[in-house]
Amino acid sequence: MKALDRQMETLLAEEVKPGIVVVTLNRPDRYNAMTNAMFVELEQLAWDLGAEDDLRVVILTGAGKAFCSGYDLADADELPNLGALGMLDQQERAARALAAIRSVRVPVIAAVNGAAAGGGFSLSLAADIRIGGPAAKFNAAFVRIGLSAGDLGTSWLLTRLIGPAKTSEICFTGRIVEASEAEELGLVNWVADDDPVADALALAEQIVANSPGGVQLSKRALQANLEVGSYAAALELENRGQALLTRSTDMPEALAAFKEKRPPVFQGN
Repeated sequence: MKALDRQMETLLAEEVKPGIVVVTLNRPDRYNAMTNAMFVELEQLAWDLGAEDDLRVVILTGAGKAFCSGYDLADADELPNLGALGMLDQQERAARALAAIRSVRVPVIAAVNGAAAGGGFSLSLAADIRIGGPAAKFNAAFVRIGLSAGDLGTSWLLTRLIGPAKTSEICFTGRIVEASEAEELGLVNWVADDDPVADALALAEQIVANSPGGVQLSKRALQANLEVGSYAAALELENRGQALLTRSTDMPEALAAFKEKRPPVFQGN
């Protein structure tokens, strides 16, 4: 994949199996804390990967002990000195990066190997699926540093994932949610026995076995229907997706494979 040829300062990206790319936040000495360079690289990589026809699943994880500890506080001293528009530009740079990750057209799985705090929590929420490791823990740390949990999509995504009451408690206290509680809340799909990346790879292989178009339009429908205001609007979007997919080569192939009692060979077109 050409998207993987770019040299990056804060990220590693590797196609570990056909169509499956693992993106690793690579600042382990700083617990993979976010910098402006990371925001720029996340956004660019997301768009580059989105242009790859063979891409099927993205797995996002962190190097070392942490998933992502949020914005690097070593760079935070300058924030109070930014003017209103300067701070807005800073926020929008970060928001674009996370929005780009969420908008990748294929499923994104966050393999949360350690702490996901502040903006790192927000980044994990931008994924479609989260798998925790035994050391995973989540912290909406914003209120502890004088900021709001209305940051980088957390207030929108977390509320829809676990409900408003639990979201309010977690965000108002800034407390840590350990892996076992995260599983109970539905914040993670499950907690791996050992390495969440290994579990994410196994899940990715199950996804890759399905039709590329079917998976991609499923993701589009699931995300879009979080935002529509009515059942009728949801049905309209779903109808259009299904009609489009019947024009692809994969649906006839799936039907033929079923009749012939063989695995389908999907082409994604």
